[in-house]
Amino acid sequence: MENTQKALTKKACIAIAISTLLASLPVAFFVSWSIWFLTAVSSWILTCVLLRLSFSSFLQALDALQIGLLNFKDGDFSNQLAYQSKDSFGDLCHLYNETAKQLRNEKQWLYQREMMLDKMLQSAPQALLLMDEKGIIVFANPSAQQLIGSATALEGRSLSSLSKGIPKEIFDAMEHASDGLVTVTMPVGEEQMWHSTVGKLLLNNQPHNLFIFKQLTRELNRQEVAVWKKVIRVISHELNNSLGPISSMLHSGKIIAKKLDEARLNRVFSTIDERIEHLCEFIQGYGTFAKLPAPHIKPIMIAPLLDALQMQWPCSVSCDIEVISADKGQLEQLLINLLKNAHESGTDTDAIALSIYSINEGIKITISDRGPGMSEAVLTNALLPFYSTKSSGTGLGLALCREITDAHNGQISIRNRARGGLSVELILPN
Repeated sequence: MENTQKALTKKACIAIAISTLLASLPVAFFVSWSIWFLTAVSSWILTCVLLRLSFSSFLQALDALQIGLLNFKDGDFSNQLAYQSKDSFGDLCHLYNETAKQLRNEKQWLYQREMMLDKMLQSAPQALLLMDEKGIIVFANPSAQQLIGSATALEGRSLSSLSKGIPKEIFDAMEHASDGLVTVTMPVGEEQMWHSTVGKLLLNNQPHNLFIFKQLTRELNRQEVAVWKKVIRVISHELNNSLGPISSMLHSGKIIAKKLDEARLNRVFSTIDERIEHLCEFIQGYGTFAKLPAPHIKPIMIAPLLDALQMQWPCSVSCDIEVISADKGQLEQLLINLLKNAHESGTDTDAIALSIYSINEGIKITISDRGPGMSEAVLTNALLPFYSTKSSGTGLGLALCREITDAHNGQISIRNRARGGLSVELILPN
């Protein structure tokens, strides 16, 4: 800036010297006073023009700098200064341009991070609600909207206005801002376990509460099933170790009994053989549950699968989709188990219905019958391994259905129908 001022001062001095020289010429040559006056005016005009030319680029650069700083104030860093002179003011303009470029890059980086964070919050499985000190919801992700059961956005609504749609247990946890486990009774009678976490933070210098609700039901079910699988593997291993020698000794005993021609001994060995065969089938069934492989999910044409099912287990079918993403073998086993249960309920074949249609959450599969249904106690335990109300049941049918559904990141629910019968609903992501 000092060099610029010196250059401008030098130009101004030259202009003044020229004007002074032109003004003194009339005196030197003794011309008339009028000519001298015209010459002085011309000199003054020339001086003004020279000064204007000297300061014009400098003034334009100052105006651009002022506009750029105003843009900085408004958060706009796209303005660049074109002043490129090799002086102090040129260095200042270069520094301004570099600063604008850095701020522009940082703003873009922050915007991308903000978009990534918003995407993570919107797709998070946990229900997130941010509420100010007046009880007004500032932010709620889709999981929170689904938990509360609202078809519209929650932002701007008060906690008291949600008291009708939100589960009572969740409402109480939010009202008292309490941490811990929350048992929620769903409309279909199913109990779900949630974990409530409350955090306090400042936003725009105002206190806010951040509520995080995480569903633990599926995780607890997976842990429970993992324990059952471990128990089954241990029992199967020990039984197989014992059944091997018993089968070998039984075979030798049958040979000896055949030589002795003792009918009673043959009946004893035949009965033992039947029970061993039944026990092997029993162990094999539990082994299938304990060693269920991870699903190989790929697109499946649904029509051929339904045709094959109807040949074995007749039912009425309604379907509005053509392709479903799942493990074909496991999905087929799942549907066979449910249709088999429906047929064993004692209902008429015409009353058994299988429907498959698309919903917002994915694909919904419903299998319903008009049998006697289930009591509340049976509904509560129906999906647990080893639980069965049938005299010859293994208690693995519905447990295997839940295991397959969970492996596909889906949901399964069982409920009694209004006019009698049972309905099993599956929701699989698509």
